[in-house]
Amino acid sequence: MSNTASWTLASLAAMVDARLVGNPDQLVRGLATLQEANAEQLSFLANSQYRKYLADTHAAAVLLTEADAEGFKGNALVVANPYLMYARLSHLFDPKPKPSAGVHPTAVIADDAVVDPTASIAAGVVVEAGAHIGPNVTLGAQCFVGARCVIGAGGWLAARVTLYHDVTIGERVVIQSGAVIGSEGFGFAAEQGRWQKIAQIGGVRIGDDVEIGANTTIDRGALSDTRIGDGVKLDNQIQIAHNVQIGDHTAMAACVGISGSTRIGKHCTIAGGVGMVGHIEICDNVFVSGMTMVTRSITEPGAYSSGTAMQPAADWKKSAARIRQLDTMAKRVQQLEKQLLIVTQGTQGSSES
Repeated sequence: MSNTASWTLASLAAMVDARLVGNPDQLVRGLATLQEANAEQLSFLANSQYRKYLADTHAAAVLLTEADAEGFKGNALVVANPYLMYARLSHLFDPKPKPSAGVHPTAVIADDAVVDPTASIAAGVVVEAGAHIGPNVTLGAQCFVGARCVIGAGGWLAARVTLYHDVTIGERVVIQSGAVIGSEGFGFAAEQGRWQKIAQIGGVRIGDDVEIGANTTIDRGALSDTRIGDGVKLDNQIQIAHNVQIGDHTAMAACVGISGSTRIGKHCTIAGGVGMVGHIEICDNVFVSGMTMVTRSITEPGAYSSGTAMQPAADWKKSAARIRQLDTMAKRVQQLEKQLLIVTQGTQGSSES
């Protein structure tokens, strides 16, 4: 499905405050990569490794920087940050269906639930007692909204999102299919070789402008609420355990796992596959690279990594063998240092006498 909207380059330039080079009346009807764009599509150059495709692109125009515009013969929208401007313009060509307000006849809405008349409630949705659905909220097919949940204005939930009871969601929150918010955290106490379940009596509070990816899970708090700050972006298949707190505008890539009661600051970036133990704190402005295992608190902003980078299998086996020998090697170094100290002290004593 394609979006049939069309825009002149002049109008697009005005939207992103770009310097227009070329034909202001050129029509743009879509977006594409430099390699695939046709004569009615806008493209962008944001990564130097794709500059080799610029000269031969068939795009109607290209978003690029002043440096990349030099010598380019085609139409261009010259901006400081092409990727950011592409992000803003992309919404003009989004083919996602726009739902109409109303409640589908197969939806089941509790008598005391409050559903704003501008909300769109699709087929098979269940909204339980005491829930509040705000203005212009979209609930996709077969969503489940538990008792006393609140969804703020402009929220968009794709099909089959599950909200357990007492989940509060801010405004303009996007949640993709399969996400589960407010599930019971992994809380058990040991009793003579068996496990005693701990009731998870907290809730989940999610701020404004948050995005939550497909099949991501956010557990409810054991006592106090699990909290997700404003502007947080969570990729697919992330696990957020009970009582975790995530600061404003932090972003996490796919398959991150955060253990219980961890606190993560504002403006952090957590790359794919990162794991964090519980009950630690991560300060603001931290970047954690992919597959890192965070085992202690981070108190200084900056970039952190663990593990080893990819290498040929034979080399990796040699490195792994050496890693197993590190303890023995460290002890040998200590013994050599002691022997060297004895020899040095003996030499000094001889020279003084």
